[in-house]
Amino acid sequence: MFTLLLDNQTEEKLEIFLSGEVDIASAPDFKTKLYDLIGDGKKDIVLLCNGLKYIDSTGLGILVGALKKVKSHQRNVYIYQLRDNIRKLFHITGLDMVFILEEAV
Repeated sequence: MFTLLLDNQTEEKLEIFLSGEVDIASAPDFKTKLYDLIGDGKKDIVLLCNGLKYIDSTGLGILVGALKKVKSHQRNVYIYQLRDNIRKLFHITGLDMVFILEEAV
């Protein structure tokens, strides 16, 4: 199970706290909640992931969909504080080249 909470919002960006596990079972709920928060995609998305323990390919696909949505408005998705095992997954899949991965906020 995962937790997805709006942490902070400004005119330019949304900060979203993500923790727990995103897998094929939780993916539909994750997609609905994330896309509801993103709305029209006209803000940068900041994902604070220090509590994220696991994400599978289904979850990564949802993040790619969110990236496409914001990129259509010349915005970005910033992902902060990934655990090493998840950072490695982003590297293996090449997603570290399309998302902006940061260590600290």
